[in-house]
Amino acid sequence: MPKFKVAHLRQQGQDMVIVPLSAEFGRRTQDEQQEMIAEIQQHSSAAGLAGIVVPVWPGGGGRMGFIAPQPWHPFFRSMSLAGVQRNLNRELSW
Repeated sequence: MPKFKVAHLRQQGQDMVIVPLSAEFGRRTQDEQQEMIAEIQQHSSAAGLAGIVVPVWPGGGGRMGFIAPQPWHPFFRSMSLAGVQRNLNRELSW
C-alpha cells in the first residue's frame, strides 16, 4: 500500500501538494513520471487536498529535482529538500 507524506501548501495564491520521492523517480522515463504524478494527483484529490501535485527528489549535487508548472520554477529553485521536509503536514495512502 503506497504511503506518502506530503506538504500541502498555499504559495503565491496557488495550492500545491508537494510530494518528496526517492532519487529513483528522477531516473524514470517522462511517461513513467507523468503516470505516477497522475496517480498521486487522483488520490490527493480524492483525499480532499486541493492543488497540483509537485514531485520533488534528490537531484544530485545538492540540488532538488522537481516537476512543476513553469511559473512555479523560481519558488521551487529557492527550496531545498530539507525545507520540504519541514513542511510535511499530511499523509496520503491507498
